[in-house]
Amino acid sequence: MKQLTEQAIRASFVNCSKGEAKRLAVPRDLTDRPWEDLDFLGWRDPGAPERSYIVAEHDGGLVGVALRLPTQQRGFLQRSMCSLCLTTHPGTGVSLMTARRAGEAGRQNNSVGVHICADLACSLYVRGLKSPDPGGRMEESLSMEEQIERTRGKLADFVAKVLL
Repeated sequence: MKQLTEQAIRASFVNCSKGEAKRLAVPRDLTDRPWEDLDFLGWRDPGAPERSYIVAEHDGGLVGVALRLPTQQRGFLQRSMCSLCLTTHPGTGVSLMTARRAGEAGRQNNSVGVHICADLACSLYVRGLKSPDPGGRMEESLSMEEQIERTRGKLADFVAKVLL
């Protein structure tokens, strides 16, 4: 992914108002992100733990999606799997995040959800640059490049559902 500016990030959101996009907390460490290793920019809102955001390249442009997490998450003893990168995490390491759909569907309160790594570091897990605690990723027969393409495809499918 190419490095993004705060202005480009704010302009990319499709499922919130321009005012909401203007007020959301954009990460302050944009220049320090490992852009060449990211399939999307994802972050949690430090001031609102139930909010998170992703910005991804989609159909030649940028699409930002505001996500909501459940206000209460249960701590599970078993592991859960991210729907995008297929990384497993113990406890609350995977969260169901919901996004209001764009346009009229969103104004009618229609939403779509995805189980995703709670820290939104899917790109780093797939590339082996970050390891879930404890343990690691399951061994796969796919190459890293194939796993990256699969993750990108699943992300594109999710973004497309938001845009419907």
